[in-house]
Amino acid sequence: MYVAVKGGRKAIEEAHKLLAKERRGDPATPEITVAQIREQLSLAVDRVQTEGALYDPTLAALAVKQARGDLVEAAFLLRASRATLERFGFSEPVETGKMRARRRISGTFKDLPGGQILGPTFDYTHRLLDRSLLDDDSDAAADAAADADKDADKGAHAAGGADGKSNGGAGGDGRARHDDDDPADGAGLSETSLADSFAGPSTAPAADKFLVDLGLMEAEPPELPEDPEPFDLTRQPLDFPLDRPGRLQALARADEGFLLALAYSSQRGYGSVHPFVADLRLGTVEVRLTLPETGLAVTIGEIELTECQTACQFGGGGGRPPMFTRGYGLALGHNERKALSMAVVDRALRSRELGEAVKGPAQDEEFVVCHSDNVEASGFVSHIKLPHYVDFQAEMSMLRHMRAGLEESSGRPGPSDPGPPGRPGVRPPAGSRQSCPGEGAGPRASPAPRPNSQGTTTT
Repeated sequence: MYVAVKGGRKAIEEAHKLLAKERRGDPATPEITVAQIREQLSLAVDRVQTEGALYDPTLAALAVKQARGDLVEAAFLLRASRATLERFGFSEPVETGKMRARRRISGTFKDLPGGQILGPTFDYTHRLLDRSLLDDDSDAAADAAADADKDADKGAHAAGGADGKSNGGAGGDGRARHDDDDPADGAGLSETSLADSFAGPSTAPAADKFLVDLGLMEAEPPELPEDPEPFDLTRQPLDFPLDRPGRLQALARADEGFLLALAYSSQRGYGSVHPFVADLRLGTVEVRLTLPETGLAVTIGEIELTECQTACQFGGGGGRPPMFTRGYGLALGHNERKALSMAVVDRALRSRELGEAVKGPAQDEEFVVCHSDNVEASGFVSHIKLPHYVDFQAEMSMLRHMRAGLEESSGRPGPSDPGPPGRPGVRPPAGSRQSCPGEGAGPRASPAPRPNSQGTTTT
């Protein structure tokens, strides 16, 4: 039960002032700008965009600033802003196969058709604090950034086309192929005039296509002549069991940490999914909108996406031969951990469809979908900070009643009842004797017999 609480308006207004003061921090320190957050804390911004379900780096950066770096609160702010926007149309499905990738890796093929691009990643860093970043000299920082750009052009693009030739197309772009025969060549990567021949981001077919062509991986579902309108999580209530598009919508908005824990649990044995990364890519795709007046699709902009395709071994069953099955993850911006975790959980949630035993939480559709949204979870957990005075008084009354019944059935006094604040407890002090009903100056009256909890009579 919830009751309206009167008063406290002045206290709340002062709390808002304190919050703004805490957000600003020491006035002697230059205030961080939204542009700085957007450009320099881009991974935090991308996570907020993904979980806030709105692609707008500037608004996401504003939310991060307003929330003092609390990314769950920032996602809540962004989603609240999203709810006020007018929905005026639906874009065409983005073609990730035509993504202009600036990072692309695979754990299945070394000489991946189209090449591999190492790109910006923490994967091979030493996880040691770089104390040079403590330097506040903007000129030194600019020089370091320029040096990093030069180094990236030289060594961050690994593995060209399967033939290793630099042809400026989808399979080359001047990127060096793996060269394990030359151990002196820094981690087996050739650096033959990369800076001069690198032609920028390029498109490449997904690795799963080649597995499908070999008959070793399940094919994508065929496109229907009249594609039905997909389930809309924001406008339709959940009705279990969900189809896969509905689950993917929920997973796309889900909390990254929650999905990471579920994916980890599945890989450790609380599930049946420990897949290979067939294709993980980061890049930009065009967003196209069909104009109702002309029926023509026009490009209205570009967005950055992280896409992950996984291949998981399947032993066969239900009329299906042994093959690799799919897991899929997609996130706004640069968010590899989320996309990879989503792909693992997506495949785990297909267990019933594939006739596999459900033995872990990552395979339980209702559990995953109903507890994955951090905005909803944060609200429900945090609501217990609100006044629950009536509930608490009711619980106290119930406890007193239960203890009184226990004392009556056992004939022994229970533990002391402290009572509400400001009232002394009911247990008498040590050395005193509690009066009984009927006890006075005259002879003690015998209490009337009463039944106990076993149905017998006691006196």
